[in-house]
Amino acid sequence: MTGESGRHWFEDMADHMGAAYLRYSFTKGTEQEVDFLVGALGLVPGMRVLDVGCGPGRHCHALAARGIEAVGVDISERFIELATADTPAGSSARFVRGDARALDQLDLGGPFDAAISLCQGAFGIAGPGPFDHDPQNLAGDLAVLRGTAGHLLPGGRLAVSAFSAYFQVRWLESTDAFDAATGVNHERTEIRDPAGIAVETDLWTTCTTPRELRMLAEAAGLSVETIWSVAPGDYAAREPDLEHQEFLLLATTAP
Repeated sequence: MTGESGRHWFEDMADHMGAAYLRYSFTKGTEQEVDFLVGALGLVPGMRVLDVGCGPGRHCHALAARGIEAVGVDISERFIELATADTPAGSSARFVRGDARALDQLDLGGPFDAAISLCQGAFGIAGPGPFDHDPQNLAGDLAVLRGTAGHLLPGGRLAVSAFSAYFQVRWLESTDAFDAATGVNHERTEIRDPAGIAVETDLWTTCTTPRELRMLAEAAGLSVETIWSVAPGDYAAREPDLEHQEFLLLATTAP
C-alpha cells in the first residue's frame, strides 16, 4: 500500500492527474450528491462537516456554497493545493493534508456535526497495495472509520461510499484481477495529466458487501442507520442491489 519512500500509491496518481481528475465522468455529479447528503444527514447552514479523502475539494466547495463549514483532508499534497487554490474568497471551506488512516494524529479543528468519505477517496483505497502486510485487508478501512468517528460530536452522523463487490464481480473486465480473499480489485489503467499525457498505472480498490460494511462500522463503534445502493451523481434511498456501483453507509456515533 505504501512504497519504500513512505508514499501511498495514490499520491503518484494524483500528482500526474492534477486538475485533470475533475474531467472524469464520476466527478460530474457533485451537486446531486451534496443535495442528497444535505437531506440524508440533516445538514443546515452553520453546521460543520469533515470530508475524509476530499480530493480536489469538490464536495467541500459545494457544501460551503450551501452555508455549511467544510474541512477536507486528503493524503495527496497536489489535491490539497488544487482544493485550496479553487476556494473562493470568503468561503468556509478549508483543507488539510493528512493520512486518513491516522486522523487521530491530526488537528482538524473539530468536533464536527457530520462527516463524509465519498468516491473511494479514503475508505476503499487504504489497501492492500504492493507493500501492504494486512492479509485480511481490514486494518486500513477500520482505521479510517474509527478516526473519522473520533472527530464527530456525540450523535454525529457519517456517510461513507464503498465500491460494491457484487457489481464488480458481475461486470468484471478482462483487464481486472479480483482477489476474492480480500475483496480487492487490481486494475491496470491509463490516466492523463492536464496536457493529455497518458501513463499506465495500477489501481487497487477494495470492494465490499453491505454485510461487511455493517460489520466494519460496528467494529468502529458506529451505529448503522442504513445502507443504500448508489452511483456517482445518482444518490438515492434505494435498497442494496446488484445494479449500482457503490453502497452508501449512513451511521452515527454514540450520543
